[in-house]
Parts: sequence; structure tokens; C-alpha cells
Amino acid sequence: MIHVVRWLLLPVSLLYAAVVWLRNRMYDLQILKSTSFDLPVVVIGNLAVGGTGKSPMTEYVLSTLKQRRNIAVVSRGYGRKTKGFRIVKTTDQSVSVGDEPLQIKRKFPETEVIVCEDRVLAIKQLRDTVDGVLLDDAFQHRALKPSFVILLFDYASLLQPILPLPTGNFRDTLVESRRSDVIVVTKCPDHVDPSVKSVIASRLSRYSHSPIFYAKTAYGHLKNAQGAHFDDKLLADTHVLLVTGIANPKPMASYLTQRVKNVKHLRYNDHHHFTQREFTEISNTFRKIGREQKIIVTTEKDFQRIPSSFLDRHPVYFLPIEQAILFGEAPQLNTEIEKAFQSGSVN
Repeated sequence: MIHVVRWLLLPVSLLYAAVVWLRNRMYDLQILKSTSFDLPVVVIGNLAVGGTGKSPMTEYVLSTLKQRRNIAVVSRGYGRKTKGFRIVKTTDQSVSVGDEPLQIKRKFPETEVIVCEDRVLAIKQLRDTVDGVLLDDAFQHRALKPSFVILLFDYASLLQPILPLPTGNFRDTLVESRRSDVIVVTKCPDHVDPSVKSVIASRLSRYSHSPIFYAKTAYGHLKNAQGAHFDDKLLADTHVLLVTGIANPKPMASYLTQRVKNVKHLRYNDHHHFTQREFTEISNTFRKIGREQKIIVTTEKDFQRIPSSFLDRHPVYFLPIEQAILFGEAPQLNTEIEKAFQSGSVN
């Protein structure tokens, strides 16, 4: 039924695509002005709505550079209840700064993480104190002209028709990929057939000559609030209550289903702010799992939104993920990232 309704909205999608196209051309023709800076400003973005792995890619970039660069991360802080420029601290709550910026700050405590709706304003306040700026999800923020763009595509989305919102999931047309400097196709299967890889490369090369890299989601060890790992040897006999508030939890659910005794899934919307009533629901659902060997598992992003009072009373673990670059091409991507933070302003 949902698919039928989305197709009925195709005229709205065409109108949306026309408006987006016109807006982009106005920036290209400098009718609408973009601001550039005399320091590296690297954007990680996508054309679709959510779910392409921007946060893991942000962490990948920081892991590549953190020992050699003083890089600040700037994010809108989606879902936060505050406004304006704010420096993220490890002790913050997700409602104040957003779950993804808080996750990055806690994982990279030495990195300056900022949330601000106005990215240009944020960079103006940072530019005298950092060597470069990394922006999460700012591809459509055309008031800012980056020096380098890492554009992400979900693997499955490139094997389907590219349709604009609301019929499809794309907020920009494929032609905008020409503004990229590097393209990373994320969430690939373990083995990408060469013929499929060729189809994807052919589709993207119509608009962009940027190098294309392929990445899969690599899962780490289950970890709790104290940083202790769950014993992998016990997984096969463990019952899991999976709690997610992300755009696409299916890969994670599938991963766990193959490794644990049983998975019961409570699914919420992306960036969902859990209420006390919902925590009670989670607690009651967990209690009804009539097995001794049981745990609650969530994503690292959702983990930032769970209060310590709940964590103290339940065995909650999060499953870390990272981008694993395929075909042995991580060194080439790392070289591109290094070059990105050596570049200067955009003319």
C-alpha cells in the first residue's frame, strides 16, 4: 500500500526534482552565493535520504588523519533540542547535541566536534584554530563551497531506479554527483560481482569522473557502557532483544540472526528520542524473554540516547560498525583523504 501511495505522488516528485535542479543551477551560476575558505573543508554527503553510512565514513576519515591533523568535525546535530553554535562534550546528552556528533566525540575525545545549523558560521569561528574541517551530511548545504567532497551511495540504491522524493528516496538527482571528488559505494555484500561493479561504474561515470571505491559494513565486538566485550563464544546460546532507531536496521538484524540463538526486534524511527514509556516497553519485552542467557543489543548511535539509569538496570550492548574498503583499495582511498586535507580554498 505504501509503495502504491508513493507512486501516486510521482507528480510531486517531478516538481520537487525541478525545484532542486533550479536551486542547484542558481548556485552553479553564482546567482545564489557560496562561501569558500582558505583551509581544507571536506564534506561527506549523499544524494539519498539517510542510511548510506556517513557516520562510519566520518570515523574512517578521522582514524586516517587523527595522528597527523588537527581536524574539527561540524554537524547540524540532527534531532537535538538546542539551536546555534555548540561545542560537543563527552558528558553531553544527545538531546542537546544529537546522537551522531555525541558518538563521534566520545569515540574521538581529542577531536573538536561542533554542532551548528549554519555551517559557514561554524567554520568562521573555527578557522583560526584548526588545520581543516570535516562536515557530516552537508552536500546539499550549497551556501558552503567545500574544497573536497566524499559522496556516498548505498550499493542497493544503484541497482534500482533513481527516483526523487517522495516517490523515491533521493533528495538530489544523479547529475549532482559531478560535484564529488571521491565516490564510495557503501553497504556492499562481501563479494561484489565484477559485472555488477561494471554496471555501477558505468552508471556513475555518465556524470562524474571521480574515483569510485567500494565498502562493506564491518561489525565489531558487542560492547557495554564500561567498554567490556560480550564473550563471542556465548553468542550461539544467547537470546537478543534488538532495539533500533536508525534508517535501515535490516543488515544489523540479519547479522545478529546468523550468530545468536534468537532475535526479537523493537524498531523505532531514525534518530528517535526514547520516552520513559518506551523504555518501560523495552524493559517489559526483555523480561518476557523467558531465557536466562539474554541481552539487549542496539546500535552505537542509539546507545547515545539511552540514559545511564536504564543501562545500570539492564545488560545493554551496542554493536560497533566501520567502513571496510574492498578490493585492497584502502591505501588509495587514504591517499585521496590525505590530499583532501592538504588542499586549500576553492576558487
